[in-house]
Amino acid sequence: MDWKKKILEEIDKRQDELIDLCCKLIQFPSENPPGDTRDISKFITDYLKEAGIETAAHESEQHMFNLLSTVGTKSDKHLLFCGHTDVVPAGDLSRWDFPPFAGKVKDGYILGRGASDMKCGLGGLIFVAALLKRLGVPLAGELSLFIVPDEETGGHFGVPWVLERGLITGTAAVIAEPSSPEHPTIGQKGSAWFEFTVEGTPGHGSLSPFKGDSAIVKAAKAIEVLQRLTDMKPNIPEEMREIIEISKNYVREREKTDVSAVYDHVTVNIGTIHGGTKANVVADRCTIEVDSRVPFGIDYRDVLKEAKRLLLEVGIDAELKPIGFRGNANWTPSTEEIVRYLVESITDVSGKEAYGVLQWASSDARHFRNHGIPVLQYGPAELSTIHNFNERAPVWQVVQAAKVYALTALKYLGTTDGN
Repeated sequence: MDWKKKILEEIDKRQDELIDLCCKLIQFPSENPPGDTRDISKFITDYLKEAGIETAAHESEQHMFNLLSTVGTKSDKHLLFCGHTDVVPAGDLSRWDFPPFAGKVKDGYILGRGASDMKCGLGGLIFVAALLKRLGVPLAGELSLFIVPDEETGGHFGVPWVLERGLITGTAAVIAEPSSPEHPTIGQKGSAWFEFTVEGTPGHGSLSPFKGDSAIVKAAKAIEVLQRLTDMKPNIPEEMREIIEISKNYVREREKTDVSAVYDHVTVNIGTIHGGTKANVVADRCTIEVDSRVPFGIDYRDVLKEAKRLLLEVGIDAELKPIGFRGNANWTPSTEEIVRYLVESITDVSGKEAYGVLQWASSDARHFRNHGIPVLQYGPAELSTIHNFNERAPVWQVVQAAKVYALTALKYLGTTDGN
């Protein structure tokens, strides 16, 4: 049996089932927060059971379920297909052109919150695992679905929770996070999120600035000085220089504006500001949340030290409290077997040149690398709509991604009949 040909034919034949599965996943409003994945987890478990696949559910936090399912044969190779069921909140519903949890197809796109990030990718992983089981493909290794409930708010109760408890491990992993159709992401920047509180002295607003000490005015100085974090110079490792240049060229071609500098610079985003009590009261306190991403060649702890120094420069001695993810940039070399096979599979399916690039954000991939598991990300997406209103994903990319997942599993694990 030519399993490669058979599976590609079956995906084409059953693509309506694939698209319907993705739509149904979107129709579950699994916003995080609050992170309730009970209903979508039951749906996935039932879907897999119909295909003859049993699923183990592990509740890591109230109403958050990690799902583990395995097909194939025990061997020295174990491939993990990973995806998350949670999505960011839909936000202001009046700014959507369609209901955010519509889960319907229109003009060649699947519509709804999570379409790109990442229920269409997740649907592809689930569909492929079920299809391999239904067809009786004799995999020569193990393929596991590793479906997590918590990624959008830091992921503490998802991938790291499972790996740290030894509930599953593997020799390679593919995460269905959104990517370009020909360019999976093989590395991510580091992160140094923090918050700090500026203290002031309250007073009557009618006397400011002659009386009182406004925490908001001081915070404005802090915000301005923290922009200088981008001046930090990375000592880029020799082995990273080529992939950084490749990634820069890729983003110059893809983006309408040149943001390629993000690959070798610290970035600073002032995410939230909370301060003051009333317009006519001098603010006594102001808290600022900062999202800083860290390139290869700079340690995230040095970014925090520099942030502290810059704040002291403008007279602010504040504790930098950790929020979100903190860690260094990380990657999986393009020479790793799982990367080579997935890139080859993209070319097999699309007929186009494919290669891996770096991502300027961060993701669950770091947890796999921390556990010695080579990993990369590939998934269908309309990238401009991720975390945005009117999120959507192209149907053709959903089908292509499913084919790539299937071929990657075949190439990496092989079959007992050698075909």
